[in-house]
Amino acid sequence: MPDVHILGIESSCDETGAAVVRSGQEILSNVVASQIATHQPYGGVVPELASREHLRAMVPVVRQALAEAGQTYESVDAIAVTQGPGLAGALLVGISFAKALAFALEKPLIAVNHLEGHIHAVLLEHRRGDDDELPFPVLALVVSGGHTHLYLAQVQENLWTYRNIGHTRDDAAGEAFDKVAKLLGLGYPGGPTIDRLASHGDPLAVKFQTSQIKHRDRRDHGQPPTENDPPRFDFSYSGIKTAVLRYVQTEGLRPAIEARRRALAGIGKPTLEDYLRLSDRKILNLVASFQRSMVNDLVMKTLAAAREYDVRTLFVSGGVAANRELRCAFEREAGMRGLPVFFPSRALSTDNAAMIAAAAFPRFLRGEFVAMDFSAEAGMALR
Repeated sequence: MPDVHILGIESSCDETGAAVVRSGQEILSNVVASQIATHQPYGGVVPELASREHLRAMVPVVRQALAEAGQTYESVDAIAVTQGPGLAGALLVGISFAKALAFALEKPLIAVNHLEGHIHAVLLEHRRGDDDELPFPVLALVVSGGHTHLYLAQVQENLWTYRNIGHTRDDAAGEAFDKVAKLLGLGYPGGPTIDRLASHGDPLAVKFQTSQIKHRDRRDHGQPPTENDPPRFDFSYSGIKTAVLRYVQTEGLRPAIEARRRALAGIGKPTLEDYLRLSDRKILNLVASFQRSMVNDLVMKTLAAAREYDVRTLFVSGGVAANRELRCAFEREAGMRGLPVFFPSRALSTDNAAMIAAAAFPRFLRGEFVAMDFSAEAGMALR
């Protein structure tokens, strides 16, 4: 079939993205407008501010994506947009713009699940590498600031289906990284800073225990467990966050944390050297120990699920998939078990529109277009 050019639009959280992808596998452009500077003073994403920033950035970002791809509004074959999950107001900005564009241009409109987008970010890299066919079933860990999910993925005639076999009961992994960084006065976003500092500390200095969940999630309609229940591999990171807080209190680290917070506030764009200069050995050891515990929990639970369900391929995607220690640990541990593991590039790990356009391509082939009355689904599930 002739080439299909899909314009993707992503606005689920704090990054406005637009991209043009050819036939689900070649990125012609991928433009992202970050809002880090807007949310940094608050130590986290402020939903109302995020929506306003999307309104400001949407048109320029889409225009730039089309220009870089050598396309026009009229030349693209379809428009894809994130329907959910995400911040309701932020999603509505992208959806409203995509609807108006599709209506004015008389182009088909495709609604995409943000989580499926992260999975297709891995597939996008795989297709560009001209590798062999993937062995199925695939186990996908989607791990980011808002999500920590395990999905069993299958595909038949371009139809991807997903079965959730694990999710976080409380804080997502990326959320725990950001909250701990904020607690320690390391700024926002915290995940990349912790990743850079962890290699300068002793990961065995502080002992942390991650949650081992035995009981069924209370949100499962209140149904009692039965012998026929399939095994699940759920996560929980509120406990380790509280453990870091207790360590800060018992070790009397508050004065040093406040001093570091004030010093960093006076530096426009702190470098690694700035963070190291303002962090003593105890803080570096704490950061390294926290990251090691988080990484071990993610890797071990994912590999346990892989054994239980006899999967043949691992995907690891989402913003936390950019973490260097997490990548190394997955490659080492999965390699010892003869299990291939795939990641997106770091540029495609965080929220972007190329993954949305790529995930839309199978739907385009099946003619799965949405009517103009669809709306955002902040809590949208992936099936």
